[in-house]
Amino acid sequence: MSALVWFRNDLRSLDHPALTTACTDHQQVRAVYLLCPQQLDEHGIAPIRRHFLRRALNALSEQLAALGIALDIINAEHFKHVPSYLHDYCQEHDIRDIYAHKEWLVDEIQRDAHCAEQLAIPLHLIDDSLLSPLSIAKADGLPYKVFTPFSRRCRDVLMAQFPRVVRRPAAKPALENSARTPCPHFGEEKDSSTWPVQEDEVLQQLREFCAERASDYQQHRDFPALDGTSRLSAALALGLISPRQCLARLQQECGDAIWDAKSDAGTWLNELLWREFYRHVAYHFPRVVKGQAFQTYTDAIPWPNGHALFNAWCEGRTGYPIVDAAMRQLKETGWMHNRLRMITASFLCKDLHIDWRWGERHFLENLIDADFASNNGGWQWAASTGTDAAPYFRIFNPTTQGQRFDADGDFILRYLPELKGLQGKYLHQPPASDNYPQPVVDHKTSRNITLALFKEIRD
Repeated sequence: MSALVWFRNDLRSLDHPALTTACTDHQQVRAVYLLCPQQLDEHGIAPIRRHFLRRALNALSEQLAALGIALDIINAEHFKHVPSYLHDYCQEHDIRDIYAHKEWLVDEIQRDAHCAEQLAIPLHLIDDSLLSPLSIAKADGLPYKVFTPFSRRCRDVLMAQFPRVVRRPAAKPALENSARTPCPHFGEEKDSSTWPVQEDEVLQQLREFCAERASDYQQHRDFPALDGTSRLSAALALGLISPRQCLARLQQECGDAIWDAKSDAGTWLNELLWREFYRHVAYHFPRVVKGQAFQTYTDAIPWPNGHALFNAWCEGRTGYPIVDAAMRQLKETGWMHNRLRMITASFLCKDLHIDWRWGERHFLENLIDADFASNNGGWQWAASTGTDAAPYFRIFNPTTQGQRFDADGDFILRYLPELKGLQGKYLHQPPASDNYPQPVVDHKTSRNITLALFKEIRD
């Protein structure tokens, strides 16, 4: 009899508690990944994300083969078919125990419950979170709704018991009939080759960031023309690296400065904690992953939802250079700088008056690093419908945002070459020309409309 490790969004062999536990408790171990292409279609998973996932699965297969473990990649068609496919696989390979990491979104929780009911063998779910949603609560036992006190509590917990990084398990004798087969194509793809998927390459990316750029993170992170961020979000989204590994390397390079939320290293730790916070929110308030606002009263906002304006935003032709350059970066590369995500999201909701759900979906359809909980949380923050909601009257001015964070236009001109030759205010507010559109809306007028929309529902 063998044990089975069921991989999900945790495609690594190092610091993988489920894999290590299975290898410790069993002599023979197999691994499986269940593809659900129809489910991916329903969620609009980006072509670049599909290619990235396929490459990551092939890399994981190589890593596991070196440990004597076969990874079988099975097309389960749809989420709802997973229990039956898993049942048949376990019978075919005489599996005695299944090990997997616990997932915290409502659909995944229900899937695992159905699997536990239908399987005749134990399904061991091991927590792989940096901080489990069940381990962080307010003094009254209720879940946090605001990030700042949540992050303080997280720091206290992490300082008291620093999380341990689990070593890669020792190699086992290879099973018979365990030849590796590459992951099949499962839909339209876009090249993701500039993003590493090999575990050692991702770890090197983490080391270089912590050693070279984490100490300047606070000063540089908001400027899209600079290489000031870690660019580890795609690896974290697929679990090619764990938040524990990130925290351990950050402390090794920066020491106790990580516990100071105002330091450079502490600011990057905050980014890791934002990921945990949005998972915490999605678990305790599952309505947010069902298309509903966290601030339920805001579901009554009568968003005008102009299709022409939405298309202009998607295509990067709104007439606001920082917005258009950001949207073209997304379209061309499958990634967008975090400051630009805030600017473009605010612009869609509060200048174009389009429902945040439209933007949330568009990002899922294009981002290589889309994480459902974080994407939802970020969009609701920008729209002032979520937790830690910026007051509804806090509205980014796209022109001044561009002037502040890309004053010389180094980033803008990278994606808007038609503006070459413009400088100063003319770069951020281009004069009329045949090469670049005039603003699709007037910011001051749009701001007043936004205030009226929110005032209407609040009153």
